[in-house]
Amino acid sequence: MLNLAELWEYRELLFFFVWRDVKVRYKQTVLGAAWAVIQPLTTTFAFTLLFGRFGGMAKQVEGPYALHVFVGMLPWTFFANAVALASNSLIGSSHLISKVYFPRILIPAAAIASGLVDFAISFVVLLVMMAAYGVAPTWAMLALPLFLLGAIISAAGAGILFAALIVTYRDVRYIMTFVMQLWLFGTPVLYTLDIIPAQWHRLYSLNPMVGMIAGFRGCILGARFPIDVILISSASGLAMFVVGVRYFIQMERRFADVI
Repeated sequence: MLNLAELWEYRELLFFFVWRDVKVRYKQTVLGAAWAVIQPLTTTFAFTLLFGRFGGMAKQVEGPYALHVFVGMLPWTFFANAVALASNSLIGSSHLISKVYFPRILIPAAAIASGLVDFAISFVVLLVMMAAYGVAPTWAMLALPLFLLGAIISAAGAGILFAALIVTYRDVRYIMTFVMQLWLFGTPVLYTLDIIPAQWHRLYSLNPMVGMIAGFRGCILGARFPIDVILISSASGLAMFVVGVRYFIQMERRFADVI
């Protein structure tokens, strides 16, 4: 498993990688960090128009459908972007991997951590939307870091696994695009969990982001906390993290040769 002592020894390098990824992402862009706001807002607007108004899903949601979607988009956008950045991080840092030794897992870990900057910016937009729709924050929002941690662990598991696979099998990056698209519609971002028949909830909850999004909506919108769904999703996300890290460590010694 992970050599935690070695990772702690290289902690300053991790911070450097995070800062590098943040700067590179917005370097030579006109709007800069505003993209962290534009992406979830435009996606929320499109989904609200297509699925809420034309598709009739707004009738199945209590309260503003746009806010319902944005709350779901907040953790999902972080998860999807973190997985995408982590998956391609080793290929983007091939010049480092082939020349100097350091724990390779720091590279996808830094890519995931850099996504927290975009999450923080989008969260400020969420607070503005809550004020605009007259939704007051409650004490339940103090539990948000737990569900954010669950999203981070899930993103790390998927991102680290894909990163190791892409080094050896380059066509995995194209498969990953379809996987993430299907994953979005298999996650209750556009709809409520109640749409899924109750007998399928446990199987559906094997998607780790199902419980995390349900937790976000419970904390922010006052929706019920489906404890069984959250527990199953948390266990699934942790299992995915363990599998991803194990596979990464097994393949790590080959990276310098095949990259």
